[in-house]
Amino acid sequence: MSLLAPLFLLGGLAIALPVVFHLVRRSAREKVVFGSLMFLRPSPPTLTQRSRLEHILLLLLRCLVIAILALGFARPFFKKSAAALPPAAAGDRVVVLVDTSASMRREGLWPEALAAAQAALKRASAADRVAVMVFDDQVHSVVSFEEWTAMNISERAALAAEKLATLKPGWRSTRLANALIAAADLLEDTGKREPDASPLRIVLISDLQEGSRLEGLQGHDWPRGLEVVVEPVQAKRHTNAGLQWVSDANETARPDADPVVRIRVSNSADAAREQFQIRWAGDTGAAPLDAYVPPGQSRIMPAPKLPAVAASDRIVLTGDDDDFDNTAYVVQPKAEAVTVLYLGGESESDSSQALFYLERAFEDTRRQTVRIITGSASPSATNRLVIVSGALAPDRCAEVRQFATNGGTVLFVMNDAASSDTLGQLVGASETGVTEAAVANYSMFSQIDFEHPLFAPFADPRFGDFTKVRFWKHRHLPAGELSGARVIARFDDNDPAILEIPAVRGHVFVFTFSWRPADGQFALSSKFVPLIYSLLDQAGGLKTRFSQYRVGDAVDLSTLAANSGGVGLSIRKPGGEQVSLARGEPHFTQTDEPGIYEVFSYPSSVRFAVNLDPSESRTAPLSLDELERLGVPMKPAAMNAAQTAARQQALRDSELEARQKLWRWLILAALVLLMLETGLSGWLTRRPAARIEAAA
Repeated sequence: MSLLAPLFLLGGLAIALPVVFHLVRRSAREKVVFGSLMFLRPSPPTLTQRSRLEHILLLLLRCLVIAILALGFARPFFKKSAAALPPAAAGDRVVVLVDTSASMRREGLWPEALAAAQAALKRASAADRVAVMVFDDQVHSVVSFEEWTAMNISERAALAAEKLATLKPGWRSTRLANALIAAADLLEDTGKREPDASPLRIVLISDLQEGSRLEGLQGHDWPRGLEVVVEPVQAKRHTNAGLQWVSDANETARPDADPVVRIRVSNSADAAREQFQIRWAGDTGAAPLDAYVPPGQSRIMPAPKLPAVAASDRIVLTGDDDDFDNTAYVVQPKAEAVTVLYLGGESESDSSQALFYLERAFEDTRRQTVRIITGSASPSATNRLVIVSGALAPDRCAEVRQFATNGGTVLFVMNDAASSDTLGQLVGASETGVTEAAVANYSMFSQIDFEHPLFAPFADPRFGDFTKVRFWKHRHLPAGELSGARVIARFDDNDPAILEIPAVRGHVFVFTFSWRPADGQFALSSKFVPLIYSLLDQAGGLKTRFSQYRVGDAVDLSTLAANSGGVGLSIRKPGGEQVSLARGEPHFTQTDEPGIYEVFSYPSSVRFAVNLDPSESRTAPLSLDELERLGVPMKPAAMNAAQTAARQQALRDSELEARQKLWRWLILAALVLLMLETGLSGWLTRRPAARIEAAA
């Protein structure tokens, strides 16, 4: 017989208690009634013989109950030979998960990770099934369970290690949560296809830097029996400072303003140095900038001023131990040219006309320059918006209508009722029924659809008050005469003020009022500029063009593809590799290394910069307690063979004891003996009393 918890046998020492109690002699229990004893001095009875055990059978019962209880709590079981045990599992299912993110490019980390992975593969027994996966912000399989099983048993570890050695850390960020969940899902899915009771284990080999993304770990439902073994690799030197480009906060600055490059320097929490230098790459003549950044902190500062005659697109940090994140690539964004075609025949210098105010509504910034084209130009694909003010000739109406049909946006401003024929030709209505509205004093907007994208900038109640904008004139337009028309705003007399009419792929917006000062206060109000900008935004004219991306980001090149005249785009990567983008594909996703990328398209080329994710610069080790706090089923580092054998033996013993459950029978025997002891004790107590009554 063996015991699962032998320390409980120490409870058997309590057997001494009944023996002691039986040796202690009590004072005389039999009493004889005498007369008055008030004149006698009380004295205890004198024992004339040594203490001796009484009621031996009762003592034995009590000692036996204590011994049985101690034995029951020790959880005894009968050992069986290995042949009598159930057949062992086919082996463990193990996923070796290796970090290949950018932070693993630090000196000495990748060789150490390969050595740790090779050791983990060699520890696998012939019955184990092993898969090898690598991860950064994505998870990739190197060796699947099926490939491992198909390999020769004696060559499995060497072949898997050889495959892993062909890889190197990339430049992407670390998404540790996604990797652990993907490995756990693989183990669980394999168990569903091949049901067995094999232990599940993930061997995580990583530098476990603080910048690892852990979103999604908390509350995740891990497979039953899973253990995560962490084998961290550590850099030989700890000081690591990272450099990141910070976008210019002053987006409204004029295009001719001097660009200011702002950078962020972050220092790792376990750094040993705090003094660094920042300079432009190459011989630019710019003086380097000293930066003081304490460990665990970051500083934002302007980059050194670059001389006008010098050119550089890289800022370099020096002074730390690892240089994988010491370069920031900079491409200043170019202002996007947006053209608006105005068809109205007005002078831009006449303050009584609408064009005068429209010219001054748009301000050039670093992001875009808006150019208004007037005259006899025809609508084209380069125009983001066409504004029609007044009547047009039939041939010009046909051109504008075709522009809207092809997906363009048209704004028709009704200066008077005489322009109703032009509106009818634009929207394909034979009769519009436009008349001058009878305005007694002035009109105001009373019903506005703030859910429409055109009025999205005014959805906040702080900006949605139009009661101070007054109109002296407007036109009455029966909305029911126009097919598919949606009224966005109405005047207080219930006449439509702003309408949207679909035109196959495009849209036609109609203002039944003009913003000429003679017609109202709209052009001089604070609502005019935001509404015109919102209209241009609806026309797709204010798409922000980014020039800075992070490794792994998808770059939207749809605008370039649309303006390339059907010619496919070609992208040159920092290493010189040329990549062609398939026709109709608007996104470029091969941003797998930092540097300057150049897109060749018709009629011009565009450059953009790709930089490292700032989280990779946070290289201080992550505490394992944080993973445990998030619910990851952690386990200490791999045990040696003796510890593993002892653990497996303990599991088998626990399984045997759980099946036999001898402790239940021992507890039942103790209860039966307690009942016998209680009955015997009661009988022995009643017997002296019966003798006294008989003597009386």
